[in-house]
Amino acid sequence: MSKKTKTIIRVLLGLVVAVDVALATASWQMAGSSRSPQSELNALKRQHALMTADITRAETIRTTLPDVEQQCDTFFRQNFRPIASGYSSVVSDFGTLTRGAGLQAGNLSFHQHEADKRGVTQVDILAVVDGDYSSVVRFINDLQHSDTFYVLEGLSLAAASGSGGQLKLNLQLRTYFRS
Repeated sequence: MSKKTKTIIRVLLGLVVAVDVALATASWQMAGSSRSPQSELNALKRQHALMTADITRAETIRTTLPDVEQQCDTFFRQNFRPIASGYSSVVSDFGTLTRGAGLQAGNLSFHQHEADKRGVTQVDILAVVDGDYSSVVRFINDLQHSDTFYVLEGLSLAAASGSGGQLKLNLQLRTYFRS
């Protein structure tokens, strides 16, 4: 055999060995993989189902968003007093609630925060009321059902000085006004 033929045979033999090694490596990796084609197909089906559910939720949100915006606007108009008349409304409402519950209102103070980008102004309210236990419970219930939106941040209860059975209630409330 000629030298040229020997070289061609060596090159071809080297290529066959290289392809064989590559196929053996691929076969070893596939055998080492814990996922069969069926399990991969099942995983892809689950992923597809999740994505379909996400798309359905997004479409539902898109269709209901105008109704939600309208409900938010209605809540904003009905429950947030205009800032021009907000303080007098709160003072009047608070007086009506305390008298209706049979309590005596004491100190009432306000702290106004800056308006946010939507024109909503947070107002913190500190109040002190005196009365018996059932009146305090009635007042808190009436406060909860008031037309004015109040958030009861905290309260502390103590025995009032003087007559027996009377309680002193220190309230930390929050309300919002619209511009």
